[in-house]
Amino acid sequence: MTLFASGVLIATLGSVRSVTALCMLAAKIFDEMHAADGSVRLNYGDYSRWLTEQNGEALSNKRAEADLVFRRVGITFAVYGDDAGTERLIPFDIIPRIIPAAEWRQLEAGLRQRVKALNHFIHDVYHDQNILRAGKVPADQVLKNSQYRQEMVGVSVASDIYTHIAGIDIVRAGKGEYYVLEDNLRVPSGVSYMLEDRKMMMRLFPDLFVKNRVAPVAHYPDLLLENLRSVAPQGVADPTVVLLTPGMYNSAYFEHAFLAQQMGIELVEGQDLFVQENAVFMRTTLGPRRVDVIYRRIDDDFLDPLAFRPDSSLGVPGLLSVYRAGRVTLCNAIGTGIADDKSIYPYVPEMIEFYLGEKPLLSNVPTFKCRDPGDRDYVLANLSELVVKEVHGAGGYGMLVGPAATREEIADFAERVRANPANYIAQPTLALSTCPTFVDAGIAPRHIDLRPYVLSGKEVTTVPGGLCRVALREGSLVVNSSQGGGTKDTWILES
Repeated sequence: MTLFASGVLIATLGSVRSVTALCMLAAKIFDEMHAADGSVRLNYGDYSRWLTEQNGEALSNKRAEADLVFRRVGITFAVYGDDAGTERLIPFDIIPRIIPAAEWRQLEAGLRQRVKALNHFIHDVYHDQNILRAGKVPADQVLKNSQYRQEMVGVSVASDIYTHIAGIDIVRAGKGEYYVLEDNLRVPSGVSYMLEDRKMMMRLFPDLFVKNRVAPVAHYPDLLLENLRSVAPQGVADPTVVLLTPGMYNSAYFEHAFLAQQMGIELVEGQDLFVQENAVFMRTTLGPRRVDVIYRRIDDDFLDPLAFRPDSSLGVPGLLSVYRAGRVTLCNAIGTGIADDKSIYPYVPEMIEFYLGEKPLLSNVPTFKCRDPGDRDYVLANLSELVVKEVHGAGGYGMLVGPAATREEIADFAERVRANPANYIAQPTLALSTCPTFVDAGIAPRHIDLRPYVLSGKEVTTVPGGLCRVALREGSLVVNSSQGGGTKDTWILES
């Protein structure tokens, strides 16, 4: 089987304003498997030799087997507003992404550094606000942000940890350098697909795991539970941990049920919990049981109808008062959204220097803030060359990919930016790296990103790898599953 060329995928990455320079950068795409001279990179050596010996029909059968198993197990996700149905099978590619151990160690160090700084920032803006007084981050951009929760000002949280589970989106540019594309700190999803993808690869190709020393990821649920237990309220020796879900109609419900089952904890909805005597209890067949740690997969607005949205039927009335009193731990904390707001993202490198006194180990994607008149004028003049995002957007919705947009779409988006500039940021375009992918026509390069998961408890830890998302459609510009993307297993080769 041979690789064949694919169309260029443009992603949100870049470093200069010059459109000419951007086009030059976009012309170079980093191939994860092959060097510029066509030779196979060392980390793919053994796998590449194995792949060349495989029969195309046999690989097709393996892919069909994976689809069948995923469908039987119910590994699906919901697409809101999709007339074809609420549930879809998430596409899975049988060719892994392979990262050498030394490269992963550098990535891991940068991820830990970043999450530590973000936790410092969230604590600071709800307490002393030193970074705002120093002028490193504009105060009005934080204090007037819809994600800033006045209810959390002055509130102490367990171990001063706000983002216990972070999903940091990483992309790779033309020279092989890594960039952070986005920080997901509220209710980051996707880790169940990382775990199920590995189980599937071990089922389909057990011989590959005999020949290759692939770092394990199966211990993630145990690591997550250990972290959740470590941040229980003070004085609780044997904490009860639950996972709070919005219910079966949520797009990530499979993951909620999966993680609860893997950790051996109860999966609960808001109606299963109640507040009494300044504590949270769970209804059980044996009577009420005190709850100490809630891994919540519900946005702030829906957590407590007495404090946030009164029309919410998903949350627990009175939960905020118990939380503020330090009698229950919420993971992630209320108010973490201020740090994963896309308008705050450009300031993370300054946070690292301000709180840790270190230079960032991972670079940001340079970002134009449409709230700033100069940046806004530049963005409006160059919409066809940029990717524009809503600051609170997610899942690939509410964004403009300039190089793939029509004149009408660009004109419409320009009006949106003019009407509410503070709601948008823009980034230059650069090609994401590609990885060989098994598609209907054979093996072809498709563009990918990576979401490693960082856990903060007594220590800041990661599992080796993450969720690798792949744009399965040729010419696709978005890797999100809601926009037609799929997933791959990520291998970290141990030394």
